[in-house]
Amino acid sequence: MKTWHWHLISCFEEAEKTTYPGEVRVELIVGDYNYSSWSMRGWLAVRASGKPFNTIVIALREADTAARIAQYSPSGKVPCLVDGDLAIWDSLAIAEYCAELAPSLWPTDARVRAVARAVSAEMHSGFSALRTHMSMNIRKDYSGHGRTPEVLEDIARIEAIWQDCRQRFGAAGPYLFGTWSIADIMYAPVCMRFVTYGVAPAGFAGDYAGDYLRSVLSHPHVQEWLAASRAESHAIAAYDAYD
Repeated sequence: MKTWHWHLISCFEEAEKTTYPGEVRVELIVGDYNYSSWSMRGWLAVRASGKPFNTIVIALREADTAARIAQYSPSGKVPCLVDGDLAIWDSLAIAEYCAELAPSLWPTDARVRAVARAVSAEMHSGFSALRTHMSMNIRKDYSGHGRTPEVLEDIARIEAIWQDCRQRFGAAGPYLFGTWSIADIMYAPVCMRFVTYGVAPAGFAGDYAGDYLRSVLSHPHVQEWLAASRAESHAIAAYDAYD
């Protein structure tokens, strides 16, 4: 079996792009590992697809951030996947593209797959209070902060999704639909938020939500992202709001 390696290119430094033996034409442009939840979703999707790629990290909220991102992303936002002459600039669209390469990223049963897509889309478009008051900040401990009534409603809904999916569809493994899927990728940054803000999932029968949180945190791809976040030194004062 051939082993692929993922090379990280940081735009915090003037690093030269490198290529792998053979031909690698795929680049994923992301923001800070510590702060960029959408970048995390895109990265996890490409990583799960098995497709070899280069990661280009662009520091957010700097004077040259917009210009650097615009070199790759038509929307001016991250993440953006560049595969040859194809650019895909939305995390869920990146995940769908990756599922074309690795169909196991969605459940095989059409009805179950529809539920997986529904909970993924709900994460993609919803939970605005959680995003506003509990932004992703992996390196911090903000336990107890951000708990507005609207945030608590978002948390309750997320826990209900986890509980329902694990009970109905999770028999084949520790994730929402058994095996690691796009649905888990969409909720992985929420797990990061729960750790940062000290959110302990409510005690359901069998502790489905708590077990799920621990399973996501221990996934090897998530561990890779966490390690990259801890290795960063770039800080954004606007995102460190509870210091």
